[in-house]
Amino acid sequence: MQATAAIPQPTSRPLSRFSGILRSEMCKLRTVRSTFWALAAAVVFNVAVAAVLAIVLPSHLSAHQKATIDSVRVSLGGLHLSQIAIGLLGVLAITSEYSTGMIRATLVTGIGASFAAYLIFEAFLPAGDAMRTSLAGPVALRAVTGAGLYLTVLGLLGFGLGAVIRSSAGAVAALFGLLFIPTLLAALLPAGWQDTIGPYLPMNAGESIYTVQHQAHTLQSWPGLGVFCLYAAAALAAGFVLISRRDA
Repeated sequence: MQATAAIPQPTSRPLSRFSGILRSEMCKLRTVRSTFWALAAAVVFNVAVAAVLAIVLPSHLSAHQKATIDSVRVSLGGLHLSQIAIGLLGVLAITSEYSTGMIRATLVTGIGASFAAYLIFEAFLPAGDAMRTSLAGPVALRAVTGAGLYLTVLGLLGFGLGAVIRSSAGAVAALFGLLFIPTLLAALLPAGWQDTIGPYLPMNAGESIYTVQHQAHTLQSWPGLGVFCLYAAAALAAGFVLISRRDA
């Protein structure tokens, strides 16, 4: 009687399978131009919006408004557009940023674009304008640097959702739905509920890191970024688990 040959069992662990998928995604990402154009768009959006705001805004504000406005956050107004580019890049990259160094590129680009926007805004403001600030103070420096950190975490959130959904269109819809829809819905709630829930919504929490003048019932800078990081961490963890199971 012949012995039955044993059927070989897969010996790869979830982490090794995950690494293999990362390498395959790296090859795919390097063959498209989306990486360059997304990062370039983030810089252009930040700088262009800052220049326009510095030129147009001062003539439309009263002296009191100039003295009380959060001008550092105004200078970073382009983040509302550049976050779309970074989030889209995260989705398209899916999980390849770990192996290609894209997270470092996103971090450097985000911080560089934020500093460029701030400096362009200051350069285009009229001389002696009350909206002028200085990076010599730790608060402005934290806000500008934090804007770059916000974009980096947003990229992580995007490719975490991409790993979960495995569809570019679906992940993009999920990402921007997660950012914008809860904030819009919260505005319809009673004021007490808004004060309780609002600060912990993804975009509200993340934006606190580049806010200088915090309002009542909002999170402070670093706790707000921490909450935003938890959303990204949850998406990444879910993506890791699902990739390990689906691609076993």
